[in-house]
Amino acid sequence: MSVQVNERDGQLRTEPTRDRELLVRLRGVRKLFPITRGILFQKRVGSVHAVDGVDLDIYKGETLGLVGETGCGKSTLARVLMRLYDASDGSIEFEGRDITGVGGRELRALRRDMQMIFQDPYASLNPRKTIGSIIGTPFRLHRIVPRNKIKSEVQQLMELVGLNPEHYNRYPHEFSGGQRQRIGVARALALRPKLILCDEPVSALDVSIQAQVLNLLEDLQEEFNLTYLFIAHDLSVVKHVSDRVAVMYLGKIVEMAVGSTLYLNPKHPYSGALLSAVPIADPDLAAARKRIILEGDVPSPIDPPSGCRFHPRCPNAQFPKCSEDEPELLPHHPGQVAACHFPLEDRAIIETPAGG
Repeated sequence: MSVQVNERDGQLRTEPTRDRELLVRLRGVRKLFPITRGILFQKRVGSVHAVDGVDLDIYKGETLGLVGETGCGKSTLARVLMRLYDASDGSIEFEGRDITGVGGRELRALRRDMQMIFQDPYASLNPRKTIGSIIGTPFRLHRIVPRNKIKSEVQQLMELVGLNPEHYNRYPHEFSGGQRQRIGVARALALRPKLILCDEPVSALDVSIQAQVLNLLEDLQEEFNLTYLFIAHDLSVVKHVSDRVAVMYLGKIVEMAVGSTLYLNPKHPYSGALLSAVPIADPDLAAARKRIILEGDVPSPIDPPSGCRFHPRCPNAQFPKCSEDEPELLPHHPGQVAACHFPLEDRAIIETPAGG
């Protein structure tokens, strides 16, 4: 797979390999949340730039990791893709069809092919409904399974994700956190979707349970040819599950590369800083590695900086170039693009697999 930039318009172009088909294409996607003042007569006084001009391609059968600090727009981007939020600008294509403005029955039909696993397994399940009712809801809404066969279908799904089918009539509070997330996985899998958006699905779980859920997701991907957009904070988890990784900062994609390329040779200073913070089990390697400490706080998305949005915190920033000119995503190594005027030199930030 290669990522290229068109010389005429500067837009990101990701060329698939022969065995990959394009599933999702985002072009110039923006999501602004209005800031209003007043009670009776509300006046718009500004906007939160949650997602600001994102170009992204997702291919069938792959796992695309999406990483970045809290508040950078990862979850908002996933919800815009799922059409839980309407995009303020830009276009969203799914299997070559523009879905940016679809609604009503068309949107409901689209839900069969796109599902989401939420971060909090406690908040994403209705405590008043049984597990059988929760997992069976997609079947009832889309009417793809006769009512008299829903129970058997739900029990098959429960067994598939490692739950006891006999617990069909239990409530969410009777399950552990890992079991609740398996319930969320079963619900997302019910309609056999083509794309599943995983919004930090293991961040609320213990480490041992994280491994079980990640292995389950990998097994399901192989069995059903699923495509994942995997959002996470833990870079070691992202490296383990992702084919490609996109790094997001303040509403923009600043770097994208094949996982091994990004982890061994990041080009954007923000990517390098994130990777330098990943723990290494070997104390000798950890002591020899240079830690990149970013100064200052993340700028407000209400009034993002001009030029490169990372320049107020960047150790490589040079003025006025970085503060005035917004960098474009340009190719560096095969399959790697980064938006930086002064990219990092070719060197290994991490010389051992993340997490040891």
